[in-house]
Amino acid sequence: FDKLDKIFGPFTLDPCCDSTNNLTQNYFTEQQDGLVQSWQGHTVFMNPPYSRGELKRWIQKAYEESQKKNTMVVALIPSRTDTKYWHEYVMKARHIMFVKGRIKFGDGTNSAPFPSAVVIFDSNYTGMSPTICSFTT
Repeated sequence: FDKLDKIFGPFTLDPCCDSTNNLTQNYFTEQQDGLVQSWQGHTVFMNPPYSRGELKRWIQKAYEESQKKNTMVVALIPSRTDTKYWHEYVMKARHIMFVKGRIKFGDGTNSAPFPSAVVIFDSNYTGMSPTICSFTT
């Protein structure tokens, strides 16, 4: 989070968290349902639920919100390049940064069992395809 906040932030909204793990002053809890809230005008950091059904909904929302004026969404997600949502939404991002190695969450001792990517959707981007690079945590 800190590295990404220095590059793209400051982040002003965390749309899918709770009051114990929020990373920004403004945030939406599960009860507030960030999927139905507006994110417009924010620089958003999003680490969405990773279940396949939920992840697709959050990625779609991130893309749609990023089309609104002055909105950027930086999402940490599993790198599932074979999925339909990846090709429908992620490939419309401004940047895709593949995380080198496997990340660890919190105080966990084990790494994630999947590769990760940081995807940046930006309302100011009008390009045809994303820039792709690697990112070291």
